[in-house]
Amino acid sequence: MDDIDRALVLRLQQDAGQSYAALGTAVGLSAGATHERVRKLRERGVIRRTTVDVDPAAVGSGVLAYVMVDSNAWMGEAGADFAAIPEIQEAHIIAGSASVLVKVRTASTEQLQDVLRRLYAIDGVSGTHATVVLDTFFERPLPL
Repeated sequence: MDDIDRALVLRLQQDAGQSYAALGTAVGLSAGATHERVRKLRERGVIRRTTVDVDPAAVGSGVLAYVMVDSNAWMGEAGADFAAIPEIQEAHIIAGSASVLVKVRTASTEQLQDVLRRLYAIDGVSGTHATVVLDTFFERPLPL
């Protein structure tokens, strides 16, 4: 994937209903060239569904981990600190033995280790417990 493919995928995730003309204007391509690139992204499996579900491995984020974050202080004000780590897809304040649960996607276990190091740099974090996903049976959309 090149930078134009990444820009297209980013924009489609924000609004999958955009026209090819609007997408093309945003990335500097004609509507036809944009349509062709989107078609190729679908053929390669980067875009898995009409809802623009991006295959994480196809864009270099094949390692999925859920990390329980322990703290020695209330973490309710630390949302921006977690959001500043781009590999974190979700962060939740939780009840139980840990304070925060984060969903992390990285390209490698080495990169995951770096994310864990950066978590420890957040004020109040005292420990982490990471669970690396080996395979996913399924993921469901939110039932409405």
